[in-house]
Amino acid sequence: MTRTLTLPRPDDWHLHLRDGAMLAGIAPESARHFARAIIMPNLVPPVVTGDQAAAYRHRILAVTEDGFTPLMTLYLTETTDPADVVAAHQAGIITAVKLYPAGATTNSASGVRDFDRVRGVLDAMAEAGIPLLCHGEVTDPEIDIFDREAVFIDRVLDPIRRRTPGLRVVMEHITTADAVAYVRSQPEGLGATITTHHLVINRNHILVGGIRPHYYCLPVAKRETHRVALVEAATSGDVRFFLGTDSAPHPDDAKLSACGCAGCFTATNTLSILAHVFEAAGALDRLEGFVARNGPAFYGLPVNAATITLEKTDTPVPYPARIETGAGPVTVFDPGFPLYWRVL
Repeated sequence: MTRTLTLPRPDDWHLHLRDGAMLAGIAPESARHFARAIIMPNLVPPVVTGDQAAAYRHRILAVTEDGFTPLMTLYLTETTDPADVVAAHQAGIITAVKLYPAGATTNSASGVRDFDRVRGVLDAMAEAGIPLLCHGEVTDPEIDIFDREAVFIDRVLDPIRRRTPGLRVVMEHITTADAVAYVRSQPEGLGATITTHHLVINRNHILVGGIRPHYYCLPVAKRETHRVALVEAATSGDVRFFLGTDSAPHPDDAKLSACGCAGCFTATNTLSILAHVFEAAGALDRLEGFVARNGPAFYGLPVNAATITLEKTDTPVPYPARIETGAGPVTVFDPGFPLYWRVL
């Protein structure tokens, strides 16, 4: 039986760090285990220019230890300047651009409503080799929330990719078998991140026996058949799938309210949970690819030279129930089962 597992230091290809007191409180939770992370730009106000991304990067580095590299993104709006995007990428300030359909998730009001108005930016990105990171949901009120990802593929994503040949795209935090199938149907230029929590929970975990707000996230967890499809994709060894935790902190009072915020905070125990999931699937040998190799391959970056070691223990590994921050306590995601893998 495998008792220890040494991997290249992992990367997180989708991470929310927030700003101010929340940033200072929770950024070290990711920096402890991850070498690099794609940082989401949906602050208030959003990060929309190269100068803003550089300033945000400076604030992140000020509260994390040496050895953690934030990979910055710009928030795509209908007034985004293509020249600024390309210049920021060429200067090494940003790694990618994030597409939020307006109203799709936390702080997405400034996102895109008319996709024709961002065509010029997408064309410039394709020419410059800048990836587009998609929050893949439509926001039409007539579309059921559980169908929004599948409809986004048909109505938005596939047309964008057909109109903009050469544009590299990441479907972020996929939640459906439909998304898995779409990625697999495309021979090149398309990758997908899968979160820790979507490998563990389905929609029953949120709703059965009472509402559990700390499991509420967007995109919302789907049926068990979709969760199984995500686990199969993550553990398959297919290089198009890689880890993006979408770890998203909110203070408990914002989660436990009449209109609670969406997001699961998984930074603290992600690697322990993933080791459990991959071991249960008989795929521990493929964990390294998912957390440390597939993402760098998509982004054209080297695999991290530093390593981490996970050890399986005989007794459950304790982890804090919440992280105290200057912005209020943040509850750590509870997978609902004991964890026996710990990072040494």
